[in-house]
Amino acid sequence: MLLSVSTHHKKHLNVLSSQPKSVVADFCKLTSQFLNSGPNKKRYTSAAEKLAVSVDVIENCIYGLVHLVHLASKQKISDHDFEDSALALGFTEEQVSVISQFYQSIKGDVEKLDDSVLNEPHYHDLQWRFEVQLSSRSLLEQVTPLVLMELSLKSPNTNNSNLNIKRHLFQTDPTNLLHLTNELDRALNESRSRYSRKVQNIISNIQ
Repeated sequence: MLLSVSTHHKKHLNVLSSQPKSVVADFCKLTSQFLNSGPNKKRYTSAAEKLAVSVDVIENCIYGLVHLVHLASKQKISDHDFEDSALALGFTEEQVSVISQFYQSIKGDVEKLDDSVLNEPHYHDLQWRFEVQLSSRSLLEQVTPLVLMELSLKSPNTNNSNLNIKRHLFQTDPTNLLHLTNELDRALNESRSRYSRKVQNIISNIQ
């Protein structure tokens, strides 16, 4: 069974298939680093200068390889079918040998990543209320505002919709709540970044 790669990613892989075997090996290393620790702009810039292309071309080639190995892992195709798929995409036998070795080296990690992503709980609901601590044994005159929150998370792959919702109760003060809000804002802004949008596009195309 050959992999069905979208036209969008075929275009990126076609750029890579026109490169020598040594360059393909370098891209496999960059892709492995990307999967382990995210993008490395400095190395992408260096690679772009060596090949006389834009950084976008380097990134797109890496995303194309990510899409290819992720799709192969998801469909659990044989090594032979993976190699035939790469040949059908225009890679030479020497290039396929490099890409196949790369895929074998990371296949287990990609499968674990797929399982962890699919099984992660997601936000379902949040309820909160203010509380005020007026005094304690050590401090008779104090007013300490507190926020009590109940966060509900929903886990996938459960038939009973009531059983896959877990509620977490926690309490915090305004200072920690402000810090939490800032961290969530930072994460939200990161999810809107160019890099995150490209990763989301890869995942949506795979699914």
